[in-house]
Amino acid sequence: MNKPSPSPSPSPSVSSLSSLSARRHVALWLVLLAAAGTFALTMGVRQTMGLFLSALNTSTALGIGSISLAFAFGQLWWGLTQPFAGAVADRIGTGRVIFLGVLLVATGTILTPLMTSTAGLIFAIGVLAAGGAGMAGPSVLMAATARLVPLEKRGFASGIVNAGGSFGQFAMAPIAIGLTAAVGWANAMQWLGVLVLLALPAVWVLQGNSKALAAQAAAASGKKALSARQAIRQALATPSYRYLSLGFFVCGFHVAFLATHLPGVVAACGLSPEIGGWALAMIGLFNIVGSLAMGWAVGRWRMKSLLALLYATRGIAVLVFLLAPKTPAVMLVFAAVMGVTFLSTVPPTAGLVAKMFGTANMAMLFGIVMLAHQIGGFFGAFLGGYVFQATGSYDWVWYIDIVLAAGAALVNLPIREARLPARASAAA
Repeated sequence: MNKPSPSPSPSPSVSSLSSLSARRHVALWLVLLAAAGTFALTMGVRQTMGLFLSALNTSTALGIGSISLAFAFGQLWWGLTQPFAGAVADRIGTGRVIFLGVLLVATGTILTPLMTSTAGLIFAIGVLAAGGAGMAGPSVLMAATARLVPLEKRGFASGIVNAGGSFGQFAMAPIAIGLTAAVGWANAMQWLGVLVLLALPAVWVLQGNSKALAAQAAAASGKKALSARQAIRQALATPSYRYLSLGFFVCGFHVAFLATHLPGVVAACGLSPEIGGWALAMIGLFNIVGSLAMGWAVGRWRMKSLLALLYATRGIAVLVFLLAPKTPAVMLVFAAVMGVTFLSTVPPTAGLVAKMFGTANMAMLFGIVMLAHQIGGFFGAFLGGYVFQATGSYDWVWYIDIVLAAGAALVNLPIREARLPARASAAA
């Protein structure tokens, strides 16, 4: 009697391909968790610093204008570090840059309550903490994810990483409020500095650089890889890159003004300080929604159109807020609307840089765009304090904000965004 033949086992090639696909899926989410978690901690701490502005003023008696200068310098320095941090990460490795950046954020945050002069606050907030956050910031993190994930998933990946920064702001604001109530503002700030150190394990996940990719691309095309100077010259000679940077300048103005002065705006409206903390948290919460939605949208619509829509929405939201009664509900709804657009500009902006120039020098080139963002941030943080100190109101800053939002919406429209050929997309 013949025995039934055993069922054929899966071919080794199919089994190995399935195993490889599973490993790649796990690796993808590990990269996203590391990058998003790092951004959550560094951005969360930076974006809650405005909650301590009043306490710093009371403790140091330096005046809102002087303390705003330290915050404004931090905005500028955060941007200045990113092109250099990106260039270093592109060449010697992302992990080393993130490691140093996290240590600097922790050190600057812990030292801030000990500073009693404007120069001391500029050093702690503006140089150490902001510089470290720039080194472990979006230009380095976005470039690392673009290098480590497939081309078709870059939009989704950038949305996840950006949402991590938003979640950090959403989570850190209530933590900062709770710690302040429990242990006082100075100890609360120092505990936030210690929390940043939780980002250190990401160093091992995100290690590596773009130098090998650049060499492979050069070998495949038969062209020599661009040096950092050549890449910068090529980018600055591209009109679309300049338009993109101008729009991001306005984004920086919006973000820094809100992050630094929204608690002050809440107080000027006669609302309780808790509303200021929850308004910042609402910005962070709804920016998670905006970031994820934008990560999904960049693969379906032109990124320049999405940017124009975001900037126009901001201008309209500010105008409506100025005309509306200043109640807690209005403040929180306004914060939610601004949250949807707050950092949602990052995925399409990073995507356009990668689309224009590839990933070989992306950390550096996106870092330059981030520098434009932070120059705008300097003016947003500084003018907020200066105008309020001079006039007793933030109204003129809001007027400037509306005009800049309209300009940013218009300046993104002429950007030339070529569609990637399907064959090239599949090959990448």
